[in-house]
Amino acid sequence: MADLRRSSEDGSNAGLSSSTLSVWAGEGGSLVQGATQVPVVYSAAYGYPDVDAWLDVALGRKPGHIYSRNTNPTVHAFEEKVRILEGAEAATSFATGMAAVSNTLFALLGQGDRVVSVKDTYGGTNRLFLDFLPRVGVEVELCDTSDHEQIEAAIAQGCRLVYLETPTNPTLKVMDIARLAAAAHEAGAIVVADNTLATPINQNPLALGADLVLHSATKFLGGHADALGGVVCGGPELVARVFHYREITGATLDPMAAYLLIRGMKTLALRIGRQNESALRIAPWLQEQPAVAAVYYPGLATHLHHDVAARQMRGYGGVLGFTLEGGFEAVKRVLPRLRLAHRAANLGAVETVAGPPATTSHVECTAEEREAMGIPEGLIRYSVGIEDAGDLIADLRPQAGVRGRLSGMPGKYILAVVSCSTQGEGPRARAATGH
Repeated sequence: MADLRRSSEDGSNAGLSSSTLSVWAGEGGSLVQGATQVPVVYSAAYGYPDVDAWLDVALGRKPGHIYSRNTNPTVHAFEEKVRILEGAEAATSFATGMAAVSNTLFALLGQGDRVVSVKDTYGGTNRLFLDFLPRVGVEVELCDTSDHEQIEAAIAQGCRLVYLETPTNPTLKVMDIARLAAAAHEAGAIVVADNTLATPINQNPLALGADLVLHSATKFLGGHADALGGVVCGGPELVARVFHYREITGATLDPMAAYLLIRGMKTLALRIGRQNESALRIAPWLQEQPAVAAVYYPGLATHLHHDVAARQMRGYGGVLGFTLEGGFEAVKRVLPRLRLAHRAANLGAVETVAGPPATTSHVECTAEEREAMGIPEGLIRYSVGIEDAGDLIADLRPQAGVRGRLSGMPGKYILAVVSCSTQGEGPRARAATGH
């Protein structure tokens, strides 16, 4: 059994900012022989001087490690850092974000149970709801993400678990966590919230009523696109159930990946602050462009649930979406012309990353399924990096390339096929409203 108790350093965390906690939290018990950094512990098993000491750890009476499929010192330090940032009592980690999602759902749901969620969760999560959970006898109801009354009505019919994702990927819809958690608890349901896009810097679902919060740590937590991982935080009893499922099924986080995630998290608050600011600058600029049909970003006043986002988030995040006039063919013309964006199936990195749902978040789905979810084929998911926001806008603006600003960069006019507006034009009232 993993040591899921609060670490001894917690008493000193009171009053510390998330920026400070990102650097220091969770590491105290892992530093050895004067090291200032958490070591990578590559050991399959851990030895004990006698059977009694071994048994105490094996039965959870004392902290320690038995076998690295179950727990590992480096992995534990990563779990502690996320746990403290989310204000949770316990945490356990996984090899990937989808392992965190799937292990949580399968650990908590069984034959005859009912789960309520929404239609446009991340594509892999959606496939669990449509394909895998029904195979084991779990009833799934997926509601319109923007219709809180419909979600509440579905919850009131009775369910074992309510699964939320906010903001959603890639249309950036926002769900009122406190409102839906209250409805779920009234029905006796467990509330799980995917906080990947928001991060603990911008939003803490547990404080809003969720029972469990999960992350694809591959994304913003790690922030450097060089390590896969997932994590779930919450109360000890629920986390212990998920941990037990994970330790038996074996979706264990690798120690080197845990180390890379820890290292990345030290700059989490700095990165998120920059990405918040840049996205909030780029989104209204995109609204002005005549070839941009809609912009999806909760920081825009025109967003359907901007009021909810303003209430439950401290920042609006570094991911936005925009659709192009001309649909998917326009996407295929525009993306290769961007110089300051990787065309890749990832988000949350220090570099800007862009791509359509057809090759990223919902590659597992057909065009018809994406349409049913309200995900346009002409949408570009744009994950803002830590580059200068002006350079990113210049990369998107037809009149001003990056000539003379970035050494060695060709000064091409990148998005002539997208926009022919001028800087002086006023905002256009065409922002997406969450649909």
